[in-house]
Amino acid sequence: MSLGQDLAPHLPFLRRYARALTGSQAHGDAFVRATLEAIVASPEDFPRDVDPRLGLYRTFHAIWSSANIEEGDEPGDGYNNPEGIARARLSRITPLSRQALLLTSLEGFSTEDTAFLIGCGPDDVDSLVTEALTEIERQTLANVLIIEDEPIIAMDIETIVRDLGHNVTGVAVTRDEAIAQARQHPPGLVLADIQLADDSSGIDAVKDILAEFSVPVIFITAFPERLLTGTRPEPTFLITKPFQRSTVKAAISQALFFDAATIPAD
Repeated sequence: MSLGQDLAPHLPFLRRYARALTGSQAHGDAFVRATLEAIVASPEDFPRDVDPRLGLYRTFHAIWSSANIEEGDEPGDGYNNPEGIARARLSRITPLSRQALLLTSLEGFSTEDTAFLIGCGPDDVDSLVTEALTEIERQTLANVLIIEDEPIIAMDIETIVRDLGHNVTGVAVTRDEAIAQARQHPPGLVLADIQLADDSSGIDAVKDILAEFSVPVIFITAFPERLLTGTRPEPTFLITKPFQRSTVKAAISQALFFDAATIPAD
């Protein structure tokens, strides 16, 4: 099997990770594209002594680190756009911590694999994850709308959201309910399932909400590959069912990390 065939199944999930890390589909995809270009240009440099997925993410991290996008800019003028907001927050948090959090919680890498990817010792990974969650949660607070038609899952998500200190404004089970609740209590974050109780679409509900409000969205689905095709606009934040509580916490923290409404007052 060729290297391209080995890597193809992992590309949608690398795009998911890159978007979560950058807070942008365009920026995340640009880093993935640069990663693939580097592999094509020097296939002999691709790490062959590890699993292809590990090698792919390791190459991505080499590109990410060399770009220095998390350094240099001073907060202030950039507060009017998501990239500037992220840079302002990045001045208060260790970038390596965020990477460790997303790799373990969102991407499901083990402590040992995460240590390999970010170039630290396994003993450091747990402390990095704790550091990231503590710092990001301190900086973010939002009103959250949950769109989920399975009661047990909805309750679990609501508990996670409240445990993080956020306020749940409502739990909608249909598209119409979601729109009505958003209008009644404008959310600062939306967590949405794809398939809803009356066979309506969570995607359509989110589109209607975004037509009226600017708000970060996290999609939750049992079939992520249906949304990670690479052929159309795709979600920046995507959680796979069944999920771990830590995965939801990481996605919420990262989504709010890039949201202007959650910048803390100094």
